[in-house]
Amino acid sequence: MLRNREIRLLLVSQLIICLVAISGVLLFPSASLIIMISLSVLLIVVHLSFTHWKYKRLQRLSAYLQQINAGDYTLDVRDNEEGELSILKNNIYKVTTRLADYSAGLKGDKEKLTEAISDVSHQLKTPITSMMVMADLLERDNLDVAKRQQFTKAIQEQLERLDWLVSSLLKLSKMDAGTIAFKRDRFDMNTLVEDALKPMLISIDLKGLTINQIGNDQSRLVADYHWTKEALINILKNAVEHSHPGKTLTIHYHENALYQEIEVTDYGSGIPKHDVPYVFKRFYKGENAGDNSVGIGLAMAYQIVTRQGGDLEVRSEEGIGTTFSMKFYKQTI
Repeated sequence: MLRNREIRLLLVSQLIICLVAISGVLLFPSASLIIMISLSVLLIVVHLSFTHWKYKRLQRLSAYLQQINAGDYTLDVRDNEEGELSILKNNIYKVTTRLADYSAGLKGDKEKLTEAISDVSHQLKTPITSMMVMADLLERDNLDVAKRQQFTKAIQEQLERLDWLVSSLLKLSKMDAGTIAFKRDRFDMNTLVEDALKPMLISIDLKGLTINQIGNDQSRLVADYHWTKEALINILKNAVEHSHPGKTLTIHYHENALYQEIEVTDYGSGIPKHDVPYVFKRFYKGENAGDNSVGIGLAMAYQIVTRQGGDLEVRSEEGIGTTFSMKFYKQTI
């Protein structure tokens, strides 16, 4: 309590008044009653002055807190004095700065959420509009069988695309919320590559691509098998879509003392330099993106790899091809 300057001043003032009163009583015994009354009045005045000054400072703090509650985080109430009130001021300022940072973070999250909702609604609106048009055409009695089959197949493709989009968004939202617990499976990288290629075999065959797998069959990886396969499938899907027909798709997997790595290289149109920094950004569609591209696959792959302590990198040259590299560091797994 004595470290408060105002308390020390109060005590010193009261002590001086008492000493003066005692000296007056000793010097003028006949006026002791008047001196004692004067002493009491002075002590009361000093105490009331101190209390008034104290409440004034508390009132200013209360007004400051009201401004904070109203959303004004620019005020600085700190001072360089000692005492409990100054400590309280400094603590209030610390809380204010944290609230300001939190408010800024919430504002940024709100903007991102608004942007994400806009992107999702756009992605959903396109296939829904297309299906509505084709459904109207299917109602026509004079529509020939070939056209009817064509529209029916197109609606089925759009429904599959919607199913994949919704499923992918749910997975991304789970990762954003931190509700996914990645396992620590140990498996052969060769098995992972073979399983990830299976959903791509039809697309690979239609484009006449040759798969070139390079790697040691004994190389093993410690990661979540299910989610890592999901990431690799999305990378392979992107590579197949951007490969030129009849070209080779190279998958190279290996390990060293620091990390295990899987590289997927396509020989296609490549990624323009200005698009490279944004390829893992959600809903981003680059210059060479296909018409059916949504911009989720690579973003999901990046989230899966990095949340397991790994890295997902891209190297690309326009007109030559692109390489995606998944690295899982041994010391962080």
